[in-house]
Formats: sequence, structure tokens, C-alpha cells
Amino acid sequence: MNDVSRKPEATDKDVTPNSLDCGVVGNCAFSAMIDKMGRMVWCCLPRFDGDPVFNALLDPSENGSLWSIEIEDFARSEQFYEPNTAVLRTRLYDAAGNGIELTDFAPRFLSRDRMFRPLMLVRRVRPIGSGVRVRVKLRPRFEYGARLPTITQGSHHIRYVGPAQTLRLNTDASLSHVLSESFFLLDRPLDFLLGPDETLNGGIEETAHRFEKDTIGYWRTWSRRLALPLEWQDVVIRAAITLKMSLYEDTGAIIAAMTTSVPEAPGSQRNWDYRFCWLRDAFFVIRALNSLSEVGTMEDYLRWLSNVVARAKGGHIQPLYGIGLEEQLPESIVEHLPGYRNNGPVRIGNQAQEHFQHDVYGNIVLGAAQAFFDHRLFRRAGLAEFAQLEAVGEQAWRVHAEPDAGMWELRTRARVHTSSVLMNWAACDRLAKIADELGLEDRAGFWAGRAEIIRERLLKEAWSEERQAFAESLGGRDLDASVLLMAEINFIDPKDARFVATVDALEKTLCDGPYMRRYEAPDDFGKPETAFNICTFWRIDALARIGRVKEAREVFEAMLAARNHLGLLSEDTHPVTGEMWGNFPQTYSMVGLINCAMRLSKSWNSVV
Repeated sequence: MNDVSRKPEATDKDVTPNSLDCGVVGNCAFSAMIDKMGRMVWCCLPRFDGDPVFNALLDPSENGSLWSIEIEDFARSEQFYEPNTAVLRTRLYDAAGNGIELTDFAPRFLSRDRMFRPLMLVRRVRPIGSGVRVRVKLRPRFEYGARLPTITQGSHHIRYVGPAQTLRLNTDASLSHVLSESFFLLDRPLDFLLGPDETLNGGIEETAHRFEKDTIGYWRTWSRRLALPLEWQDVVIRAAITLKMSLYEDTGAIIAAMTTSVPEAPGSQRNWDYRFCWLRDAFFVIRALNSLSEVGTMEDYLRWLSNVVARAKGGHIQPLYGIGLEEQLPESIVEHLPGYRNNGPVRIGNQAQEHFQHDVYGNIVLGAAQAFFDHRLFRRAGLAEFAQLEAVGEQAWRVHAEPDAGMWELRTRARVHTSSVLMNWAACDRLAKIADELGLEDRAGFWAGRAEIIRERLLKEAWSEERQAFAESLGGRDLDASVLLMAEINFIDPKDARFVATVDALEKTLCDGPYMRRYEAPDDFGKPETAFNICTFWRIDALARIGRVKEAREVFEAMLAARNHLGLLSEDTHPVTGEMWGNFPQTYSMVGLINCAMRLSKSWNSVV
């Protein structure tokens, strides 16, 4: 199925705490990252944008916090997901071939007609062979690693008390061995449940077993309902599960990535906090999942989006908000954390919250549009929701010719960006189509007229005769990969000579082999060094649309090879080293895997 190996191996020379060769577990409330050695190196609680109680990803020193279960005389490891689930298994072997299997997951399943998703991590350990000695290092820290916990012990639990939250470990392992971090003989399976400071209902082994069984059952049922392409099914399933885990189900927000401050390139200072909900990124996520017939995430997201729209009252809408609808996300630097591979600074919050990014209005309308047409939804959108979206459309119309920071969030330069005008057109165009669906003939004509005005201006002013391509801004000459979205949102026929010429020009200017950078002009930090994965996926889509399918498949295979051993992608790929950089796992990148697999796959009709 053109996927990564089920059980890739690693040796001690292959693994460091500063690596994106990690798996992710989560339950739509929080998530955790686990590396090839089974070390939990990143986990924020009590939610995605919370305190990283395990932060070794950004601090691999003794001051960093992690949760490891190590074996004596380690020789090699292998790691894989239980098929079609978010349950991760890591096997560690010693030189004699004996070892342990770690099973990691965050419980998620239906219970009493509600989704059960506690703030709990479950780690199950079983011996493979005999004579294996292990040790447990459970070292949470608080306040971004600045505060050690106060530790207290009960009969079968350990409490890690911090200033704002307390974690409780329930385990059937020896508490003395855990607290002393000493090696001991693993002669039976052990279970570890780390979560809120609450008494566990039921026995430890019984609870862990039931939670694992029911969580596997949930994810397999969820995956089974996906409408998959014929080819690359495992790729798409893994990407879809990762996108689902990026949903903060309590409010419906979708985070852009689970980490902060993994730089776009080494030494670049391009270190950002992505643990928030960008309207742009969220639109692409739900669009990808909708293409797989997974509309539940869209329904959750529309709850969050409707609150954003109602609060704006027809005025300015930020490009991003906190996952609890927070408007203020002040950006600051955590001075005591060295950063990913010592590439500081470590930032929390994101100044982009202050930006004017006018593409946001199109992303809102595009994100909501399917709800007016899809008869499967529990609650289809109607006249009331259309009235709310019209207010968004009015704002799109007001600002469509005004300069902004653009979708790449430039901090010191404003222009009338082509990508923003394009999305303003999309807002008006989709409002016309929605009005037509609702039988509102006058409103359909009204919005169609506005869409045509924006369309004519964009086609005229974004085209650069000098470059023989659509430029990144109206009247500009610099090239930008975001103009490839013209075909994806049906603004232009991909066979149009101007679009074909644009693809050619972008390839000559922005491509490093199969990979594509975002833009050619220097930004606040100079010229980008790494390729931006979603741009490469836009290129693949464009190649397929204009008929260069063989090339599109070749570039797609290169992107599949760029994933880590579990099929996950970060934001950026270094064109020389092939290493992953940028925050992880990046929803944009996982979206690209789904979209391109759906675009390029052979039809089911070819085999059945």
C-alpha cells in the first residue's frame, strides 16, 4: 500500500531526545509525543496549549522532563501503531534478544452515551522473553520546566504536586522502584496510569486492559467509516487519525500543530507556537476529512467557528484564536529552555493574533459551506447561519483591496496579497452558491456580482507579464506558492495557459528537487532555507490537474519518503538533509497527504 514499514528498527545511535522521529497519542483533549525509545518527550496539560509537563523535546538535559521506561543493555527498538488506531507500540530489545513491549494511548471511547476522553495517559509494559531488567524514569515538571513537583506516596499511587495541577500515577509496579529510578527484573506485565489526582475506579490492570480494548475499538470503528482511495490507504488512515487527534473536542477548535518552537530551519529563529486554532488551517483540515466522508469533525468545528463569527458582529476577525476562544495570545520567550537541538528561542503565545490577514473571511465561508448542502448532518445550516456568513462576506468585500500581512504572516511588510484577494473572492462566490441552495435568488445574484468584480481585478492585477505568472501581490512581481490555490478552490481552470505558465515559473524559482519553498522574496528573517510541505502538496495537486500525473506521482512518492517511521510529517523538509523541521505533527502537511492521495489514486472501479 506504499506505506512505511510496520516495524522499523532503531539502535541507540539512531535516537536522541531532540528528534521528530516520534509517534503521537491523544484523545481530542490533549496529546503526547513518544520517541523511538519509548520516551515521552512532550505532553501539555490540561490541554494542547497548556503546561508541557514533559518537555525533553525542547530540553534534553537533566533539567528536561520526560517519562521513560528503559531496558538494561539496550540494543535496538521498533515502533508501530496498532493498525487503524491511535494506540502506539514500542518494542525495546537487549543484546540477547529479550525485551519489552510498551503500549501507549490516551483513552477515548463511548461510555454512557458520551465520549470518554479523560486527561489520562496509559502505559502498559509486558516482557518479551525473560531476564529483562527495566527502570522507570517519571520526571514531570511544571511551569515550562521551571518547577519541580512535590512528590507524595500512597498505597498504590504517587502524586506529583505542582502549583496549578497535580498528577497521580496509579500503578501495579513497585512504587519504590519507580521513585528510586532503579533497575528491577520485569517478570510480569505492569500498568501505569497517569492522570488527574483522582481515585481510580476499579483495579489497575483491569482498568488498563479495558481502556486499551475500548480505545482500539473506537479508533478501528472510526477508521472503518472513512471513504478511502484505492491506493495509499494506510497513508490516508494515519493522516486522518492524526488530524482527528488535533481536534480539541470540548470547543471544536483544531490546532495547527501539537508543539511550539520547533524551528523551520536550524538557527533560523523562525520558532513559533502553533498550539492554537488558525481559521485557515482548520478549514483545510475539515475539507480533507470531509473528502473522506468524516463530517463529525466539521460539525464540532462549526460550533467553535459560529462563536468566532457571532463575537465579531460583522467586524474584524483574527487569523487565530486560543482553543478556548481566547482572543489575547501574548507572545513571550521562555528563557530557561534551550530549545529544539539548542535552537532557541522557545516562544509561547503568537503575535500573529494581532495581524490583519484578510484571507480569513474566505476560510470561514469555505469552512462552513458544506453544512448547507450535506444531508447527513445532524443539524444542517440554514437561513440564520447564512445571515451570519453574509456579515463575514461584507467584511471580505470591504477589505478585499486592502493590504494585509498575508497567509504567511509577514510581520514587517503589508501588501495586497493575491492569496488574500483570492479568498475574498471565495467568500463571495460561495455565498452566492449557498444563497442559490436556499432559494434566495436576489442574494445569489448579489454575491455572484461581487465575486465577479473581485475575479476580474485579480486576473488583471495579479498577473505579471515580466514573470509570466501570477505574482504574490497585486501589481507585484515576486513569486509565491500560495497562488496554486487558484485551481484548488475552483477560481481558474487549471488548463488555463496562465495557470500552466505559473506552475512552470514556480517550479523554476521555488523548487529544490521535489520540494517547494513558500516564496522567493526575503522576509523578516531572510530567505527561507527549508521547503514548506503544504506548498509541495499544492504543487502535486496542480501537476495532476494540468495533466502531468506521472510527475505528480513521483513528487508524491518523495513526500511519502520524507515522513518519519510512523508516517507523520512536520511543517518543513530540509532539501539537502531530508530532515523534518518545524512544528509537529503539522496539520497542513497531513492534509496534503490526504488530498494528494485522493487526487492521484487509481479508481476503485479499476479493480472492482
